[in-house]
Amino acid sequence: MATLCRPAISVPEHVITLEQTLDLARSLHAGHPQLDLALRLISRTGVATRHLVQPIDATLKHPGFTARNAVYESEAKARVPSTVRRALGHAELGPEDIDMIIYVSCTGFMMPSLTAWLINTMGFRPRTRQLPIAQLGCAAGGAAVNRAHDFCTAYPESNVLIVACEFCSLCYQPDDLGVGNLLSNGLFGDAIAAAVVRGEGGSGVRLEHNGSHLVPHTEEWISYAVRDTGFHFMLDKRVPHSMEQLAPAMDAMSASHGWDLSELDFYLVHAGGPRILDDLSTHLRLPATVFRYSRATLTERGNIASAVIFDALDRLFEDGGATPAARGVIAGFGPGITAEVALGTWTGTQLTGHNATLRREPALSSAGLL
Repeated sequence: MATLCRPAISVPEHVITLEQTLDLARSLHAGHPQLDLALRLISRTGVATRHLVQPIDATLKHPGFTARNAVYESEAKARVPSTVRRALGHAELGPEDIDMIIYVSCTGFMMPSLTAWLINTMGFRPRTRQLPIAQLGCAAGGAAVNRAHDFCTAYPESNVLIVACEFCSLCYQPDDLGVGNLLSNGLFGDAIAAAVVRGEGGSGVRLEHNGSHLVPHTEEWISYAVRDTGFHFMLDKRVPHSMEQLAPAMDAMSASHGWDLSELDFYLVHAGGPRILDDLSTHLRLPATVFRYSRATLTERGNIASAVIFDALDRLFEDGGATPAARGVIAGFGPGITAEVALGTWTGTQLTGHNATLRREPALSSAGLL
């Protein structure tokens, strides 16, 4: 069966704290009639720090969509390769062993996709398949895992590289003054994640089942308005309640495979915000502690979109992994409202000693990474 190996995570070097975010909101929107509400909501996100691809002064400026997308492309090309190399190293594979690259991102646009550039510059074979996923938002990380699983099921000896590149700060719109947008300005962070799904061998999560669920008629709850100034994030106030519909669907999908979602050993879910995790605990009849890896990602990184589940998985590895045959779930949530869910068991030797205490790479600058 296909195995999701240890991810590699990179975050930019520019950091903004919760206190700085609140101070900026007070100074930039001093006359906003709902400023107090926005400040309370930001304070309740549970986000202590976030990493930004540009210094805060540059982040707050809007030079136009053309300039911003150029930043997206240049920073992706500068930062992604080193993350990919570490992910390949975790999987004990080289570029020549990869049969498909899945690239997920909702914060910039390139055509051809970055997959073509990676193949041309990093030693991947010209016949490597490419699968860019651009419009599933935060759910795309889970979708990438599931599509990699499907591919390795169809081609059992194949290996798939997943890359998630999210520079959410490049979507900041200084003229969007709705409370939902002010909240998102204090919630989202930037990060890159890469992970390999091996068709044979490897240590990590052996993928056994996957499924998707779309909550009908919720297309407008999370969306982008594409305007002259770029992507404008639209967040409906009903989003925090979406677990009421998604949790039962996750339960039913698991039960169809004979799994009880309330009795698993590890849970790696998208941390869109603290309410998502709290409600998921309630609806799945679980203690809040089972989502500690996702909550740690939210606290230290913010909502890093499609990269969240990989950061949470890396924290499980960092914590020593799970016992052999331990069962768990990986779930990404995003626009639609969509859930992408994978069920799997831990395989390989439980990490101990040096391997159990490996730390993630420090924040990376864009210089000297190629």
